[in-house]
Amino acid sequence: MVKLINYMKKGLADAPSNPILKFSDYASKIPDVVKFTLGEPDFNTPDHIKEAAKKSIDDNHSHYAPSNGTMGLRTAASQFLAKKYGQKYDPATEVLVTNGVTESIFDAEMACLNPGDVIIVPTPVFSLYMTDETVIGTGVKIVEIDTSADDFKLTPAKLQKALDEYGDKVRMLIMNYPSNPTGAMYSQEELDALADVVRDKPIFVICDEIYSELNYDQPHASMEKSLHDQVILMNGVSKSWAMTGYRIGIVCAPKDILEQIAKVHQAVNTTEPTPMQDAAEEAFKNGMDDALPMKAEFLKRRDVLYNGLTKIGFECVKPDGAFYIFAKIPDGLEQDDEKFIYELVDKARVAVTAGSCFAKGGKGWIRFSYAVSMETINEGLKRLEKFVKENKK
Repeated sequence: MVKLINYMKKGLADAPSNPILKFSDYASKIPDVVKFTLGEPDFNTPDHIKEAAKKSIDDNHSHYAPSNGTMGLRTAASQFLAKKYGQKYDPATEVLVTNGVTESIFDAEMACLNPGDVIIVPTPVFSLYMTDETVIGTGVKIVEIDTSADDFKLTPAKLQKALDEYGDKVRMLIMNYPSNPTGAMYSQEELDALADVVRDKPIFVICDEIYSELNYDQPHASMEKSLHDQVILMNGVSKSWAMTGYRIGIVCAPKDILEQIAKVHQAVNTTEPTPMQDAAEEAFKNGMDDALPMKAEFLKRRDVLYNGLTKIGFECVKPDGAFYIFAKIPDGLEQDDEKFIYELVDKARVAVTAGSCFAKGGKGWIRFSYAVSMETINEGLKRLEKFVKENKK
């Protein structure tokens, strides 16, 4: 019998499965586990959005929508971005609807990159951005810039150093803010300074702003404001309206760039479910401030978790947005973060994510998601404190 697996994509068999999902499955089998691993809001989708989805089904919106997305959704998203953040895109030619930001990233990279191109990725970063070489196999090179010594923010000096080293091969810069996994956010001045480094160079800048509504201490800043013609902007409804299961992402870019990204989208996904698009349209159109109650609750949780962790002895950079805290494992405990998380969940029934899952700068750190109830946070801190006292050498 022919072993067809031997004829599949070269290198794919050696590519690791997602370690975050692997550990989450392991932790889920432990009774009474307290989980700080999930990166999605623990709130319900607002009722008016659910009603819009139901009405769409009742109205028999069960056929193909236009490939780029319904005009209603594209218009609502465009108006939301303009009113909230001053980001102006023509819904007819500069907005594309995708299967979440996950597909947005895939489409943009496939459309913009050629073999031999270099992507610059500030790390730690969500693992999705690191699969290009091992899974997608576009033949590009990922260059990681460790930001752990700079409060988890890319600096113009480090960006310039990478450009000097890789020269004309650099074709893309990845920017995610507020950040997963660190919660770090840039000021507009910081983003302007980074924009100056790549301005008028043949470099696409992906700005993943899916957590844009979850900024705590400042208005949302964006590199789009300072580098519109080079930015591929990404957003969606998953985090701001607790709609992760609806799978609606938005890509915005200048017309000529978006036309090419849309070709990839047409090849891999055709279009998104029409009822989900109608629900997302309702979110953008009539849910302008739906995220505010969630943000207020996340802020309370952030402060309780941050204060609790620092009291126990964890070094943390206080997050400015999203719903994650990146914490350094205290001295005297297991310093291999991948081993640490298994020891922690086995002994204390507390599940967190290993920092190594997020590339350079993550070793020795762990990620807490505070998209959980206050009761869960307090119970987790109690168990964590007991674990540290019993295991610290």
